[in-house]
Amino acid sequence: MEAVFTRRSVAPFLQRYGLLISFSLLILGLSLLSERFLTASNLVNVLRQASINGIVSVGMTLVILTGGIDLSVGSVLALSAVICASLLKSGLSVPLTILISLGVGSGLGLINGLMITKARIPPFIATLGMLTVARGLALMYTQGQPVTGLPSSFRFLGAGTLGPIPMPIVVAGTIFLIGIVVLKYTRLGEYIYAIGDNPQAARLAGIATQRIITLVYALSGMCAALAGMVLIARLDSAQPIIGQGYEFNAIAAVVVGGTSFAGGEGGLFGTLVGALLIETLDNGLNLLNVSALWEQVVKGIVIALALLLYKSVQR
Repeated sequence: MEAVFTRRSVAPFLQRYGLLISFSLLILGLSLLSERFLTASNLVNVLRQASINGIVSVGMTLVILTGGIDLSVGSVLALSAVICASLLKSGLSVPLTILISLGVGSGLGLINGLMITKARIPPFIATLGMLTVARGLALMYTQGQPVTGLPSSFRFLGAGTLGPIPMPIVVAGTIFLIGIVVLKYTRLGEYIYAIGDNPQAARLAGIATQRIITLVYALSGMCAALAGMVLIARLDSAQPIIGQGYEFNAIAAVVVGGTSFAGGEGGLFGTLVGALLIETLDNGLNLLNVSALWEQVVKGIVIALALLLYKSVQR
């Protein structure tokens, strides 16, 4: 009886605070192993690096909350980025270029959503196809060559600062704040959770499930496009191969953050901590001079442990 009481009392605690405890232990361990880890410059660098994955992960969270998945975010990021860079090089104004690039990302996401809702193609297959198509279009559009020399007014988006805070962190923080408000305080957020929890019940309750799912994939594409613009603004270069593997990092942040692959459970606060945890892990491994090949192994182990912990707590 005492053991049952202990399990019942510990499980909710782990479910609520387990991720934060894991993140705190990781920070503590890295600070003990490397004296450079807790320096102000390194912590700002961690936040700056995590911002790109964080922006992509916001859209990925919305998708996974509906019970779907988006494997195309890295390629959508690349295609939107090279189109953005080429338009800037042609002399188009920065605001109009940003709007067009966001439209490209949203349009590609919209196609994903329509393939899933109208053509009844499983999300994995539909977005895997878009991954290939968008990457191929990015390579064709640029002939495999990078686009460089972006205007300084645009570069502020990735290399500028707002006071002492780098702009990538400002942009990522704003997107997370908007996403949290949408999920917690709007009907769209309620509908997303309802569809992920039980799509048939949501449809019977009068929710336009196909329309919401299509919108969610369009938002995921828009987040990928925004992340791409921030990235090329920082690098002053848009290459058609950028964004490779970003879908893995985004999914990892969402899953580690506690969002269920089954949909209907999770949130953006967990995704934020998950993105920071993954980037902190990458940063720590670099400071400890661990081979880049081992970074992928460690990431995979962390994700597997996160899933095992989630399942054990659920049981």
